[in-house]
Amino acid sequence: MSRRPRWAGPLESVALLTVLPVPARAAAGTAGVLPWAPLVGLLLGIPATAVGVGAAALVSPLTGAVLAVTTLAVLTRGLHLDGLADTADGLGPLRGRERALQVMRQGDVGPFGVTALLLVVLLQVACLAELLAADGGWPALGAAVVTARLAMARTGLPGVPAAEGSALGRAVAGTVRPSWLIGWCAVVAALLVVATSGDWPRAGQLAGSAAAGLAAAEWVLRRARARLGGVTGDVMGAMGETAAATTLLVAAAAMS
Repeated sequence: MSRRPRWAGPLESVALLTVLPVPARAAAGTAGVLPWAPLVGLLLGIPATAVGVGAAALVSPLTGAVLAVTTLAVLTRGLHLDGLADTADGLGPLRGRERALQVMRQGDVGPFGVTALLLVVLLQVACLAELLAADGGWPALGAAVVTARLAMARTGLPGVPAAEGSALGRAVAGTVRPSWLIGWCAVVAALLVVATSGDWPRAGQLAGSAAAGLAAAEWVLRRARARLGGVTGDVMGAMGETAAATTLLVAAAAMS
């Protein structure tokens, strides 16, 4: 039996959650996708923040917000946005479980999906524009990106069921230890203190915004478990986008 490469976990997460090239042999599995998703969030947050802050300074905060969200969509292949749209179509109308899962597996996007996608992206851009225009508002973008991946990682905790027919849901079920997720939350909290230059009240505001984002993602998860019987890859993406939008919304409200 061949040994699993030392860095297989992070590479597996990067391979699935980003467009970055990864050696196929080093990222052939899925066991590391969710445990290392917060690290991927950190990697994605750096270029998105750089683009957003740079464009805000050169053109306008609104332009910076649009380009930052675009950067994230490009770097993730729009995977999570697609998951948001599919999940909205599955959870929106009143329909049975089998039919809801069938709708989510289809390639097209229905009216619920289009509406959810449009509103969530607009909310992200509007809130981010306010944050980029404010003094010291830029760390909220990184916080939102990482919080989105923390929400995804939460679906890998023991006891979270996979929806029927979800290959990814079954593959990543139980791959995240509670202590591991708590450790990532501590790392993120420390990074928020660093990003705010030791401004504890501001760091606390961002931590509260992240907590609100995770709570919103938890609501999506509960809805998915009730309607679909568990999580799918689409649900994970929907949780991430919901968490990011909520984090930005609360952070923008706190700075207004």
